[in-house]
Amino acid sequence: MRPRALFVTATVAVLVAGAAAPVQAKPAEPPKQPTALGYGGAVSTVDPTATAAGLDVLRRGGNAVDAAVAAAATLGVTEPFSAGVGGGGFLVYYDAKTRRVHTIDGREAAPAAMTETSFVDPATGQPYRFDEARISGLSVGVPGTLATWRDALDRWGTRSLAQLLRPAAQVAEHGFPVDDTFASQIAANQAAFAQFTSTRALYLPGGRPPAVGSTFRNPDLAATYRLIAKRGTDAFYRGEIGQDVTATVQRPPVAAQPTESWPYPIRPATMTTADLAAYRTRFPEPTRSDYRGLQVYGMSTPSSGGTVVGEALNILERYDLRSMTAAQAMHHYLEASALAFADRNRYVGDHTPRDLLRELLSDGYAGERACLINATAALPKPVAPGVPDGAYGGCAAAPAADVRDDRKSTTNLTVADRWGNVVEYTLTIEATGGNAMVVPGRGFLLNNELTDFNFAPTQGTAPDPNLPGPGKRPRSSMAPTIVLADGRPFLAVGTPGGATIITTVLQMLVNRIDLGMTLPQALAAPRASQRNGASTQAEPAFITAYAGGLPPGHTFASTAEIGAATGIEFLPDGRLLAAAEPVRRGGGAAAVVGRWGRP
Repeated sequence: MRPRALFVTATVAVLVAGAAAPVQAKPAEPPKQPTALGYGGAVSTVDPTATAAGLDVLRRGGNAVDAAVAAAATLGVTEPFSAGVGGGGFLVYYDAKTRRVHTIDGREAAPAAMTETSFVDPATGQPYRFDEARISGLSVGVPGTLATWRDALDRWGTRSLAQLLRPAAQVAEHGFPVDDTFASQIAANQAAFAQFTSTRALYLPGGRPPAVGSTFRNPDLAATYRLIAKRGTDAFYRGEIGQDVTATVQRPPVAAQPTESWPYPIRPATMTTADLAAYRTRFPEPTRSDYRGLQVYGMSTPSSGGTVVGEALNILERYDLRSMTAAQAMHHYLEASALAFADRNRYVGDHTPRDLLRELLSDGYAGERACLINATAALPKPVAPGVPDGAYGGCAAAPAADVRDDRKSTTNLTVADRWGNVVEYTLTIEATGGNAMVVPGRGFLLNNELTDFNFAPTQGTAPDPNLPGPGKRPRSSMAPTIVLADGRPFLAVGTPGGATIITTVLQMLVNRIDLGMTLPQALAAPRASQRNGASTQAEPAFITAYAGGLPPGHTFASTAEIGAATGIEFLPDGRLLAAAEPVRRGGGAAAVVGRWGRP
C-alpha cells in the first residue's frame, strides 16, 4: 500500500532434517508494483512490506497458509488502523490435494454479558450514536485473529506461528517510514486517540501525528509478538496479554487531561478473561454459487459476503451481460446488488438457519428476484426483501424494511503457493482505528466490531437477525472469494471497504467473467456500490463513464474511492497473475516467486 523501505529480514527458518536452517539477513525486497506474472507462488496485499514477508516464506518452502499468516502479522504492524491481533476476520482456503474449499470464521464474539439492549442508553431509551458506542469498551468483541492464525497453521500449515511472527516483530522493532496515508489516518482519529494515554503516547508524540518521512517504531507490539511466539496463543486467550485486554475494556485508559475534546462519555464494558478463554474459531461450510460454468466459493455467516455475492450472481446469470452495452450491464449489476442487499438486511445474521441460507442461494429464488429488474428503469430504492419460502414462480416481495450499513475499514490479502493451495483472507478491527484504545504496554489497537450489530430493531414487526446477544458474532460484509473451474483455481479475490466489500467483489467478478477485462483491469475499473439505498455510492470515474447511459432512476453519491482489492488469477499455462490496486489507498503490492520460468 505504501512506498516504504522494507525492513523484513529473512527470519522465517526452513526446517531441514529436524533443524532450522541458518537465519539469513538479506531482506526480501520485490519492487512495489500492482501486478506480477510468473510461477512458483504469488502474494498480493495492500502493503509492500507485508507482501515481502509472505513472498519470503514461499521462497523458503512454506505454503500458502504459512505465507498468509506472515503477511497478516506484518499488516498488523504496518496497517495497524485496519487490522491486528486486536481484531478478527475470515479466511477461505483451497486445498490442492483434496480440491476442496474450507473456511475459518475468526470473527469477534460478543462477551457473555451482552444483551439486545447493550447499545441503548438506559438514561434515554435511545440507541447510542455510532461514535459514542465506538469509542468505548462496549464496542469491543473478543478478538479472533490469533486463533485464526493458530488454527489455520494447525490444519494446513508447515511452519510454526513462532517462526512466522518473527518478520513482523522485526518490522515493529526496527520501524518503517511514515507516509501520507499512515499520518492522515492518525489525523482523522486525532480527537479519539487523544482521549487515551496509551494511544496518545504511541500515535500522537508531542500531541500530533508523526511526521511524514519519519520512522515509526512499535517496540511494545514487537514484544507482544515475541511473547506469543514463546508461549503460544494461550498468552493471549488465557494469559497476561488477555488480562491486559480485559483490563482495557473494563477500565479504559482515559487521559486525565486529554489534548482534544470528545463529546461523549467513554463507557467501560464487562468483557472478562472467561470470555477470552471461551473463544473458538468456527469452520462453516463455504457458500457456493455456480456462475457461467464456474464454482464461486465464499464465506458463510456471520459474514453476509458469500450469501449476497452468490445471490446477486444467481440473479445476474439470468441475463446475457456480454451482449449488453457496458452501461446496461452496470444497470443489471446495480439492481441485482440492491435486491440481494434487501435480503441480507432482512434475513442474514449469525444465527440464520442453514436451510434459509440455502434458499437465498437457490436458483428458484434468484429467478423470482430477477423478474423484478426492469431493463428500462431503476427500481425505487429501497426495494423490499423477497420471500425465500421454497415456492417460487412469481415476483413476490416481503414488506419493506429499514436499511443499515456497517462501516468501512479492513485489509485483505491473497496468496497461492507452488503446490496450488490458495488463501483469500480478509481481516479487520472494523472502523479505521478500531475503538481507539491501544492496550497499554502491548502496542495494538482493540476492535470496535460489536458496532456492526444493529443497535435497535430495524425490521419493523419482523425479527431482526443482527441484534446483539451473548456470545453472538456481528454480521459482516467481508467476502473473501475463491472461484474454481472444474475443481481447480481460476480466481481468488477480496477487498476491504465495509459493506462496499460485497459490491466490489461482485463487480470485479462481473468485470472479469462477463465484460472481458483482465484481472488488473477488473481491479482498476471505476466502482459503484448500490446497497439498497436511495442513492448509489460511486467513484467519480464511474459517474462520468456510466451515469449518462444508465436507465432513469439511478442517483449517485460521489466518493473518492471504494475498496482496495487484491487477487490472483491462475492462467491455463500454469502461470500466476497477481494483482493489487494500482492507485486506491496508495496502491498495493503484488509479487511472484519466479518471474521468468518455472522454479
